Amino acid sequence: MSRLDLAGRTAALDTAVQAAEGRIEPALLEEARAVVTRARERGGLSAEHTVVALAGATGSGKSSVLNAVAGVAIAQPGVRRPTTSHPMAAVWGDGADPLLDWLEVGRRHHVGAVDEPGAPVEPNPPVEPVETPRDGTGVSTSSTSGAAQTSAGGGGPFRRRTPAGDTTGLVLLDLPDHDSVVTEHRMRAERLVQRADLLVWVVDPQKYADAALHEGFLRPLAGRAEVVVVALNQADRLTPDETSAMLSDLRRLVAEDGLDGARVLAVSAKTGQGMDDLRGLLANAAARREAATARLAADERVVARRIVDECGTPPPSRAGSQARGDLVAALEDAAGVPTVVEAVRGSARRDARAATGWPLTRWIGRLRKDPLRRLGLRTADREHRAPSGREDLVRTSLPTARPAVRSTAASAVRRYVEDVTRGVADPWVLAARSRGQAGIDTLPDALDQAVAATRVEAARRPVWWSLVNVVQWALVAVLAAGLLWLFVLFGFTYLQLPPLPTPVLTLPVWSGDGVVFPGAPESGSGEGLGVDPFTIPWPTLMVLGSVVLGLLVALVCRVFGALGARRRARAARRRLRQSVGAVADRLVREPVGEELTRLASCRTAAVVAAS
Repeated sequence: MSRLDLAGRTAALDTAVQAAEGRIEPALLEEARAVVTRARERGGLSAEHTVVALAGATGSGKSSVLNAVAGVAIAQPGVRRPTTSHPMAAVWGDGADPLLDWLEVGRRHHVGAVDEPGAPVEPNPPVEPVETPRDGTGVSTSSTSGAAQTSAGGGGPFRRRTPAGDTTGLVLLDLPDHDSVVTEHRMRAERLVQRADLLVWVVDPQKYADAALHEGFLRPLAGRAEVVVVALNQADRLTPDETSAMLSDLRRLVAEDGLDGARVLAVSAKTGQGMDDLRGLLANAAARREAATARLAADERVVARRIVDECGTPPPSRAGSQARGDLVAALEDAAGVPTVVEAVRGSARRDARAATGWPLTRWIGRLRKDPLRRLGLRTADREHRAPSGREDLVRTSLPTARPAVRSTAASAVRRYVEDVTRGVADPWVLAARSRGQAGIDTLPDALDQAVAATRVEAARRPVWWSLVNVVQWALVAVLAAGLLWLFVLFGFTYLQLPPLPTPVLTLPVWSGDGVVFPGAPESGSGEGLGVDPFTIPWPTLMVLGSVVLGLLVALVCRVFGALGARRRARAARRRLRQSVGAVADRLVREPVGEELTRLASCRTAAVVAAS
């Protein structure tokens, strides 16, 4: 993985951490922040150096392994415990000082070239069984000469062997014992275990299965097998069969710790058994210069996977739209939208009857109050009651069962959150529920304002209402003319004046032999049919016809008015649904959606970091 890839992974993990703030376990967030900080700090230091940490328990032989790898007595083994109080670094090459400062390793030993490449490995020189005092002041020593080294105990000379191949850039650390009785020593070891690029755990045949090692150190490194090496030291004390059996058991334990694939090898710092393999492994890591990136990437992958697990499974893609529809429907009921829609239908029927009904009976309909006016939703009334033209401040006259409305709204919000967070981890569900319920107290007023501000009446009256109204009043005029005519005729008769000529309408009649049309011969003549045609005076026809036609037109228009009222009610429901939906979006869906967006951002970034 390139440094650019690592930078992208680090940025993704940082994004996930910021999005998960307050939503996942604080300990996990703190660990993730530490990983991000460590990655950025290490990324700003030398990429040409590979930090290898030799870690292990008391008496495992870390210092002896360091000396065997370096080919020079750098670390002083001893029998008094703890034997290593401060970390020590063996450095191949220059330019590692800033890195060692970051590691807080003050004791540094610069290792030079090999005197005799290919020379056989000789045992480490004997040393006195006491610890050489270390002050941890950062004293740096150097071993660049090929001359023989003399032990502290006055032992004979020996030749140095360094890791095979190009080892420039290798920084080999001897850590304090992880099971030290001194807390400060353990803390130093734990800190360097976190910061090292490659970890070599040195175990011995007696403690390789120690629970403190596996539970306290190896298991927390699960998922980082590529940067972990387990070296079984003191293999010279075992027979080949014992070595093989112990390596198999050690591999099993390491795999159970989540480090399946970690390299496990047997070595002996005393005889040099297996040391060539270990040197080659370290030289290869130093030459490739990828251990630092691999370690940081492994750390980020592990913590990112845990964040993904804390996010839960993503909710179904269609859950949001369905849940919103259910939420809006529930809030419509809470806001009294069905009552308003029914009022719109009744008001539209009333308006239609008032515009197209028989004018002489329209007053009967006016005895019933307009349903919309009763709710305070007539446009003219709303504009009249609006303070300073602020129609959004007008309230309806819907029944105000506030506790019931709040309870219904709260249930709707709770169901909505459950639907859109199905499968999501509990902390995120609680956060989304909290955001959604924050606006419940304002929902009743907001819904009432939304209903009051919605124009539920038609923008204009139907044209056919005006046409029918003209026809109806024309029929009333005909009725008035007919009544006046009849009144005049009655007056002439009452005053015994000669009757005025009155035109009549002769209508065809049906007889047994056929239809008698106006103008047919009168009855009694030889050519007649014996049936008198039906005649009606025009004044009477005007009165009766206008009344019958007016009532008939009113009845027909009532049917069409009911159909129009139904359409108007549907249009009002659509507008009210939009208004209620806007309230639901503003007070519920958007706050919950922000939480879900935050969850999606966290999960997406964590998946990238864990890839």
